[in-house]
Amino acid sequence: MNLLVVLGPTASGKTHLAVAAARQLHGEVLSADSRQVYRGLDIGTGKDLDEYGLTPYHLIDVVEPGYEFSLFDFAQAFSVAYHEIRGRGRLPILAGGTGLYLDAVLRGYELVEVAENQALRRELEPLPLEDLQSRLRTLRPDLHNSTDLHDRSRLIRAIEIAEGERQSGGQSLAMPDVNPLVFGLRWPRELLRQRITRRLQQRLEHGLIEEVASLRVAGVSWETLDYYGLEYRFVAWHLQGQLSRNDLFQKLNSAIHQFAKRQETWFRRMERQGVAIHWLDAAGDPLDELLAACQVRQQ
Repeated sequence: MNLLVVLGPTASGKTHLAVAAARQLHGEVLSADSRQVYRGLDIGTGKDLDEYGLTPYHLIDVVEPGYEFSLFDFAQAFSVAYHEIRGRGRLPILAGGTGLYLDAVLRGYELVEVAENQALRRELEPLPLEDLQSRLRTLRPDLHNSTDLHDRSRLIRAIEIAEGERQSGGQSLAMPDVNPLVFGLRWPRELLRQRITRRLQQRLEHGLIEEVASLRVAGVSWETLDYYGLEYRFVAWHLQGQLSRNDLFQKLNSAIHQFAKRQETWFRRMERQGVAIHWLDAAGDPLDELLAACQVRQQ
C-alpha cells in the first residue's frame, strides 16, 4: 500500500477520519475537493483547517477564485505532492468527495492539458443547452460526469477539453502508479440527512453569507460564484434578492441532499469499474476499523 484513500458523501466526516488516520500512520493529507483549492472559499467548502493541527495538508488554498482549476491541474498538483510525501517516507492520504478527482487517481487517468479556446467558446456561447449537451455526448459517448450536462459553463469547458484532447495537441500527464487502500464512510440515510442539515445551519450561523459577500467585494463575479455551485450559487442568489433568507436555507439544504445522493451514485459506479472500497460504519468507530484493515493489509 502506497496510498490510503478516505471518501464519502458530503458531511460524512472524511476530514476528521483522514486527519486521525494520518496521526496514527505517519501520514499527510491530500484534499480531493474541487472547491477547497480556492483561497477564500472557506466556510462554504468546509475546509476546517483547525482540525488538521500539526498534520500536513496539501491541495488546499492553491489558487485564487476565478481561475478555472481543471482536472489536469489537480492531477499535476496531486502528482507533485504525492511524490514529495513519499520521498519523506510518509503515507499519502487522499481525502475528499469529488468523484472525478478520486477516479482519476484510483484508475490512473492519462490526461492532456487543454488551454482555453476563445474561438470555440464564441461558437458555443449562443447555442441552447440541449445543443451543447448533444455535442458533448457526441464527443464523449461514455460520458459519466453528469454535472457537466446541467451547468452551462462546465458544459462549454467540457466540450473545449474534449475537442482539445481529440486534436491531441496538449501536454500529456499520467497519474502516479498507486497501490491504494480505499475506505468509504457510510451513514444510515436519515442520520446523514440530519448531519447535512445541521452543518448547513452552522455554516450560515458562522458567516457563510458574509463570506460570499466578501468574495463579491473582492471582485469575484456572480458568474464565478454560480460556477462554484451549492453554497456559493444559492447565497449569491440570496444576495441578489432572488431568494429570501428562509428560501435560501430550504432550497440549498435540498440541493445538498441531492448532491450527496449523486456522490453515492458515483462511488457505486467506481466499485462497478473495479475500485475496491472498504465501507466503514461512520456511526461506530471508523478509525479502529480503518487501522485494523491497514494492519491486515501490511501483514
